[in-house]
Amino acid sequence: MALDGAFLRHIKRELEEKLLGARVDKIHQPNREELVVAFRSRESACRVLFSARANSARVHLTEIPLENPKQPPMLCMLLRKKLQGAKLQAIRQPELERLLHFDFDAVNELGDHVTLTLTMEIMGKYSNIILSDGEGKIIDALKRVDAEMSSQRLVLPGLSYRLPPPQDKLCLLARTAQEAVSAMESLPRDMELSKGLLAVLQGVSPIVCREVAHQVGRGRELTVKTLGEEQRFRLRFFLQQLKETVEGLTGRPYMAVDVKKKPMDFSFLDIHQYGAAAVVKEGESFSGLLDSFYREKDQQERMRVREQDLLRLLSNHAERLSRKIGAQKGELDRCAQRDSLRVAGDLISANLYTLPKGAKAADLPDYYQEGQPLVHIKLDPALTPSQNAQKYYKEYRKAKTAEEKLQEQIALAERELVYLDSVLDALARAETEKDLLEIRAELTEQGYLRAQRGKKARKESPSVPLRFETADGFTVLVGRNNRQNDQLTMRTANNNDLWFHVKNIPGSHTVLVTEGRKPTEAAMEQAAVLAARHSRARSSAQVPVDYTQIRHVSKPQGARPGMVIYENYKTVFVNPAEDGAEQEMG
Repeated sequence: MALDGAFLRHIKRELEEKLLGARVDKIHQPNREELVVAFRSRESACRVLFSARANSARVHLTEIPLENPKQPPMLCMLLRKKLQGAKLQAIRQPELERLLHFDFDAVNELGDHVTLTLTMEIMGKYSNIILSDGEGKIIDALKRVDAEMSSQRLVLPGLSYRLPPPQDKLCLLARTAQEAVSAMESLPRDMELSKGLLAVLQGVSPIVCREVAHQVGRGRELTVKTLGEEQRFRLRFFLQQLKETVEGLTGRPYMAVDVKKKPMDFSFLDIHQYGAAAVVKEGESFSGLLDSFYREKDQQERMRVREQDLLRLLSNHAERLSRKIGAQKGELDRCAQRDSLRVAGDLISANLYTLPKGAKAADLPDYYQEGQPLVHIKLDPALTPSQNAQKYYKEYRKAKTAEEKLQEQIALAERELVYLDSVLDALARAETEKDLLEIRAELTEQGYLRAQRGKKARKESPSVPLRFETADGFTVLVGRNNRQNDQLTMRTANNNDLWFHVKNIPGSHTVLVTEGRKPTEAAMEQAAVLAARHSRARSSAQVPVDYTQIRHVSKPQGARPGMVIYENYKTVFVNPAEDGAEQEMG
């Protein structure tokens, strides 16, 4: 699944066809590991994604819209200063190394033309984006590397840029197929053929090596030792084909998709190795294929990074609340024994004149039980019998008051825990930066986050609920978060609309808009499916969903966002995986 040097060579040609002679129009840094550079020429405008993510490092044309932070990072501002308006002159790739140099003709502060190079290094977790000047001096980098991080190659402003250490492998652009076959003779004889190819060839990924081995062995696994004369001939033939494909840039973008339509791998060669376990699709362009392959994966990764602080905050609060509730329930159990305190006070009061002063304990008959068994009662020798009785009464009243307060506090804490659970669910379903901003605003209003001082919050236009259309023409609205749930249920919806929510599980408020019509059974079922799908129970097979008219839903005074009570409801069981309504807009 790694982007290899041969695939990058095809990307390079694609970029050259679109970008050479174009000028840098805009530069954005959506997050700490990605840059988006917009180019404009007389013919067209396009954007290039530079990603230094460990598991998806790459560079290519992109059409995926990425949300940008309100305040651009320092590197982004530096690149804007240096490259804004610069003209792309050349794109260079040393042999089949996994890096590209973008050479720009820029104008410095004095008005002189200078050459600046933006280098995209694709090396897994060591991937980097580096800006250097015409003399090869590093101006800055996305990831600075000092002596504590690496003793071999430093990446710091002012130092000379050096290429990553070369691997001892053969480049097919400079070597023959026979040389590659000969280089394999020094490998361990029991090594798999695909791993042997990976060990000797530069710039090819495991999928390419497996594909060549698959073709050589006609689907049978081979080792370096088991190569006969025929297999060696076939190996030379397919390596020569690979060499010609890479040299002539005649590859095509292919992607393997599993039976669940999830992307598995991609290559510039047609993929046969998976057989019936995968469907191979040919893309229109190499950049478009990478956009398609990484779209869902990157979206989840970007959101995961951005939501980490919220997730940590909510988890910590929920954990503290759970511990607090556990401790209070333990204290409540002890309060449940308070009647023994009152009985002790009564028994002492009934035997005031028989108890000697200064006694440490007394065995008194319990006239509350049949047979009046003796009860051992501890006494404070410093108090009179009457004072000991009053002490037990006082502890009884204290325990009774504590029980009432504890029950109230436990109920409040449990309601808060339910609320935090609902925010965690909304966070898990957040799809955009705007969704996260609204959750942050809600938590700030509720006192979980501090409002930033000195900064005037920029007013954002509120997002709208997800909107779906049922097969028979009814509209279904689904809230994205708690504040939107309140708006949808308490203000937007009509009293005759139907309200859906999963039973006793965090989820979205879902409203079937009736507009005076009687809703059909199919529309109600589709609305229930949507309510289940937009809840924590979305992975379950059978989910209970309550529904009632909006008129029967109310919000208690002082309740947290999204918290409501409802009555006169019915419950249906649905499967979230069933076909629901089609989404119109979001």
